[in-house]
Amino acid sequence: MRKNSLWLACLFISFFILSACSGGTTGSTTPSSSTAINVVAAENFYGDIVKQLGGSHVSVTSIISDPNIDPHEYESNVQTAIQVSKAQLVIENGGGYDDWMDKILAGSPNPNRLVLKGFDIAQVKLPENEHVWYSIDNAATIAQAITNDLKKLDPADAATFENNFQMFKQSLQPIQQKIASIKAKYAGTPVGLTETIYLYQAAPLGLNVVTPFEFQKAMAEGNEPPADTVVTAENQITHHLIKVLIYNVQTVTPSTTKLENDARAQNIPIVPVSETMPPGKTYQTWMLDQLNVLEQALQSAR
Repeated sequence: MRKNSLWLACLFISFFILSACSGGTTGSTTPSSSTAINVVAAENFYGDIVKQLGGSHVSVTSIISDPNIDPHEYESNVQTAIQVSKAQLVIENGGGYDDWMDKILAGSPNPNRLVLKGFDIAQVKLPENEHVWYSIDNAATIAQAITNDLKKLDPADAATFENNFQMFKQSLQPIQQKIASIKAKYAGTPVGLTETIYLYQAAPLGLNVVTPFEFQKAMAEGNEPPADTVVTAENQITHHLIKVLIYNVQTVTPSTTKLENDARAQNIPIVPVSETMPPGKTYQTWMLDQLNVLEQALQSAR
């Protein structure tokens, strides 16, 4: 289960603000100006989307941006609470993924602040799976909601935000085309997943995910998977019942490492995916690059 240690931070937020506490940010930022909308995104993929939509009219801080940590285990701090307290717009995923943000917001009430939750807005939702940003359709829907909020906060630049949104939607088309291309060639291919995150793309890709859902779900929640699901997942690899293993590099346990090692030993291609957007990427290049790696893996497995 996710862990957090927020209440102390929330209790002392007023003291630190009044005393002008300063320090390094916990995530990535964009330069600010006196007129830019102050935005805090819980995760950097949402931060990137709002940067694309807002351009020079937004100043964005992304809290979780390190691809080497497990986002499920993130613990907030006073600096994060201060950043949120000053935000005009806060974007989080919701759905239980980043509950620490809800606690910060509760400890820093502001009736003028807008809060947007990707999970609540998403139209495509899979059972017990909060990773809605992995659906390209959801990305477009969430971007529309962000655009609407930017227009509310800065009506004078509404036309710019709308134009940027139309460009963003267009930029998703190559990803959708790649998904359609892979589906046309490899629909029905049996694959393994170490975690539920990739189900949002495995379904439109037409891939046959054979790893027990309870194993994936346990990994996503930081729990030990049922023993029988571990045995099943391992047997699927050793008996070559999957063609590719799609591996979440940010949710690593002894069980997932065993699957990875077994796949390598059996010469089954491994496709790494991440929950947090890697450095130097945009949302679009991140998604497209992973799909390209998957396509190559499926081709080599064939």
